Amino acid sequence: MYKILEKTPLNPTVTKMVIEAPLVAKKAEPGQFIIFRASEDGERVPLTIADYDRKAGTVTIIFQIVGGATMELNALNAGDSLVDFVGPLGTPSKLEGLKKVAVVGGGVGCAIAYPTAKKLHELGAEVHSVVGFRNKDLVILEKEFEAVSAQVVKMSDDGSWGEKGLVTNALETLIKRLYGEDAVVRFRPHHFPFTEPSCEVDMQCFKCHGTGETAGQVCSTCHGEGWIELLGAGMVHPKVLEGCGIDPKKYSGFAFGIGLERMAMGRLRINDLRLIFDNDVRFLSQF
Repeated sequence: MYKILEKTPLNPTVTKMVIEAPLVAKKAEPGQFIIFRASEDGERVPLTIADYDRKAGTVTIIFQIVGGATMELNALNAGDSLVDFVGPLGTPSKLEGLKKVAVVGGGVGCAIAYPTAKKLHELGAEVHSVVGFRNKDLVILEKEFEAVSAQVVKMSDDGSWGEKGLVTNALETLIKRLYGEDAVVRFRPHHFPFTEPSCEVDMQCFKCHGTGETAGQVCSTCHGEGWIELLGAGMVHPKVLEGCGIDPKKYSGFAFGIGLERMAMGRLRINDLRLIFDNDVRFLSQF
C-alpha cells in the first residue's frame, strides 16, 4: 500500500498528491511515469511523475479529474493509501550538457514540463520557462517554475494572467531573441506518423533566406525547402495508445520534441547538420 501524505487542489479540476513511495523516488527521473490503482477493483492508469524527493522517499503526481479512475483517485484523502503505485517507468529525458533551454508547457501539461525545468536548473542550465493557461483561475505551479527559471514568461488566453496570447507567441519572441528580430518563424499543421493532429515550428533558412536555392543550386542546409524545422508536437495517435494497453476513448496524450542541434545550426550559422555529429575537435573548438 502506498500512503497519500498530502492532497492539494491546484484548481477546480486539477489535484496534486504526494505519495509515500521510497523505492520509486530512489530512481525517478524527469520524463518517467508511474501506473497507479486506487482500489482493488480500480483501473490501472499511467501518470507522469511531477516531482520526487529521494530523501523523503516521496513522489508527487498531478492529475486532471476527467474520468472514472481519476475521480476515484480524487475521492481519496491524505492518510488513505493506493493499492498499486508502479514505477518509475519509461525512458528518462536526456538533459545533461544543456546550457540554455526553453521549457514550454500549457495547462495541466505544465505538470510534465516542471520536472524537466527543475532538473535542468539543478544541472546548472539557464532555464527560460514559457507557461500558459486559459485564465488566471487555472494557473498551477507558478511559484515552482519561478524557483527554477531564470525567466518565466506567463501567458493566458484572456490576458487575465501575464500576457494575452498563446505559448506559441512567447516562443516566437524567444526565437527572435536567439536568432535576431529579422528571424522569420512559422507555425503550421504537419504530419507525424505517431501523432494526430500534429503541428510544427519552422524557421526560415538563414542560408538561402527561404528561396531554397543558393548560387543557382539547391540549398544544402534546408535541402531546397526554404525552412528548417525546430520542433514538432501533436496528440498521441489512438493506435499508439492502444498498442500500450491504454484505452484511447478514456485517455489522450501529448508529445513534443525540440531539435536542439537545429537550433544550434541557426544560432551559430552551421551550414551542414552532420558537422555537429562528426566529433571533429577542430570544428567543435570554434564554439
